[in-house]
Amino acid sequence: MQTFTAVFLIALLLTFCVRMWLATRHIHHVLAHRDKVPDNFSAQISLEAHQKAADYTCAKTRLGYVSVSLETVLLLIFTLGGGLSILVSFWSNLLSDPIANGMALIISTILLISVAEIPVSYYRTFVIEQQFGFNKMTPRMFLTDLVKRAGLGLLFGMPLLLGMLWLMEKMGANWWFFAWLAWMAFNIVVLAIYPTWIAPLFNKFAPLEDAPLRTRIEQLMRKCGFKSSGLFVMDGSRRSNHGNAYFTGFGKTKRIVFFDTLLSRLDVSEIEAVLAHELGHFKRRHVIKRIGWSFAMSLVFLSLLGYLMQQDWFYQGLGVSVSSVPSTATALLLFFLVMPAFTFLFQPMASLYSRKHEFEADEYAAHNASATDLMRALVKLYQDNAATLTPDPLHSAFYDSHPPAVMRITRLQNLAHN
Repeated sequence: MQTFTAVFLIALLLTFCVRMWLATRHIHHVLAHRDKVPDNFSAQISLEAHQKAADYTCAKTRLGYVSVSLETVLLLIFTLGGGLSILVSFWSNLLSDPIANGMALIISTILLISVAEIPVSYYRTFVIEQQFGFNKMTPRMFLTDLVKRAGLGLLFGMPLLLGMLWLMEKMGANWWFFAWLAWMAFNIVVLAIYPTWIAPLFNKFAPLEDAPLRTRIEQLMRKCGFKSSGLFVMDGSRRSNHGNAYFTGFGKTKRIVFFDTLLSRLDVSEIEAVLAHELGHFKRRHVIKRIGWSFAMSLVFLSLLGYLMQQDWFYQGLGVSVSSVPSTATALLLFFLVMPAFTFLFQPMASLYSRKHEFEADEYAAHNASATDLMRALVKLYQDNAATLTPDPLHSAFYDSHPPAVMRITRLQNLAHN
C-alpha cells in the first residue's frame, strides 16, 4: 500500500468516525433534555414546541448518518475504487484535447455525485420537512429547482472551469496564482449579480409595501449609515414555513430581503431588531472579513495543489495511475474530492469565527435597536423553525455558525441590563 494511501484512509476513517460520533452525541443530548424547556425559554416556548424541536433535530441528524455514509462510499468509489480511473480512460478515448477532456471529466464526476445524492435531498424535503409541517414544495417544484441549479452550474461553472484548466495548462509553475486571481474575480462578479439575476430564478421578490415598517427600517438604515438598492419581501412560503432575513449583494447592488414567513410572525419592533442584527454584520465588516478569509484560504489550497499535481504519489495513492492522467483536471478533481477528509477537524475554527461575528452583530443590534426585541424575535424564530434549544456542545462547536440559543439569549439579557 502506498504511504499516501494509508494517510488518506486514516484521515477518511477518522473524519467518518468523528462525524458519526458527533451525530450520536447530539441525538443523545437532545433527547436527554427533551422533557424540560430551558429556564430562559420556559415562559415563551411550550413543552410541546420544545419536544417538536427535539424530534425534528433528531430526525435530521439521523438522516445525517446516511449522508455521511453516502459521501464516504462515493469518495472511495471514485478514488481507490477506480471510478475516476474509468472516467479518465473513457474520456481519453473520446477527446484528445486536454482541456476538453478535463472539462468532460470534472462535469461528469460532479453530475454522477449529484445524482447519487438526490434521494437524500428528496427524503429530507418530502419526509422530514413534510412530517414536521415545514415543506411547501411539490415534486414538480423540487425537480424544477434541480434543473435550474444544474443550468446555473453549467452557465457559470463551465466558463470558470475552462479558465482554470487553461491557466493550469498554459501558465507554467505559477498557474495557481493566476487561477487565484480569476477565482476572486469570479466570486466578486457572482456576489454583484446574485440579487438581481440569480435569486429571482428561484423566488419572487416584491418591494416591501408595509409603510410604517418601511419608514422605521429606513430610519434605522440612515442611523446605521447603510445604503441599499431596496427593501424586498421574498416568497419563502412557497417552499417552506421557515423564516429568515438577510442582506445580499455587493456594492450598489446590496438589498435587504425579508422572508414573508418572518414578516407574518414578528411585530415591527422585532423586525427592526432582526434587521439591526443583519446591519451589524455590515457595520462590523463581517462580510468583507469572511470574503477575505475565503480568498486567503483559496490561495493556500491552490498553491498546495500546484505542488501536489507534480507528485506521482498523489495520483497513485488515490488510485489513479500516473500514465492514465490526461490533464491537470485529474489533479484538480482529486484534490477537491479528498480535501474534506483532511480539513474536517479544523471546522470548529471556522464555526468559532462565525459565532464571534454573530455575537458582535447581536451587540450592535442591542445598541442600535433593542436587545429585548431581538430576544423576543429570536425566541419566535427558534420556535417557528423548530431549532433545538439544547444542542450537544461539541456537535455545536463543529457545525453551528450561530451560538447555541441559551448562550445567545444570556448574552442579550446582559446587554439589555447594561
